[in-house]
Amino acid sequence: MRRLILFVPLAIFFVLGIFLYQGLQIDPTKLPSALIDKPMPKFELTSLYDEQTLLTEADLKGKPALLNVWATWCPSCKQEHAQLNKIKEEGYVIYGINYKDERGKAKEWLRRYLDPYAANVFDEKGALGLDLGVYGAPETYVLDANGVIRYKHVGVVDEKVWPQLRNLLQELAANGGGAQ
Repeated sequence: MRRLILFVPLAIFFVLGIFLYQGLQIDPTKLPSALIDKPMPKFELTSLYDEQTLLTEADLKGKPALLNVWATWCPSCKQEHAQLNKIKEEGYVIYGINYKDERGKAKEWLRRYLDPYAANVFDEKGALGLDLGVYGAPETYVLDANGVIRYKHVGVVDEKVWPQLRNLLQELAANGGGAQ
């Protein structure tokens, strides 16, 4: 019996080792989202540029688009910003959610680095981010023309990620903007 008790810590260590090893196999850019294939959460927040203009989920409809969660305090957001400007130049629609930021700093940032966004929601308290299940910035969603979330990418949108997102947008556009 005493020998059996000596093996308990070894067994616990072994089980913990298995769980930790499995955790190493998880891709952090593929965090699950319960909102895939569901409409954008309802919201009513001001535009980043105009405190008098209210934006809602209805303003994010019309054609397939990217929805990018960003902030001035986010170094990765600055890293992806040039790519977002290139995506806009290609003719794709990008909406922004300025997440837990200061309005003045965000407006200055976009003035300095150019504004790729067709509309920019000011989510100062992070309420919309919470409803979307945002883990942190940057995060980018693919929306169909009806405002339904079709894909979520966690991390920087760069030249490696963009082809996949472009293909999704093109598939949606080819199918009339909505789901297949």
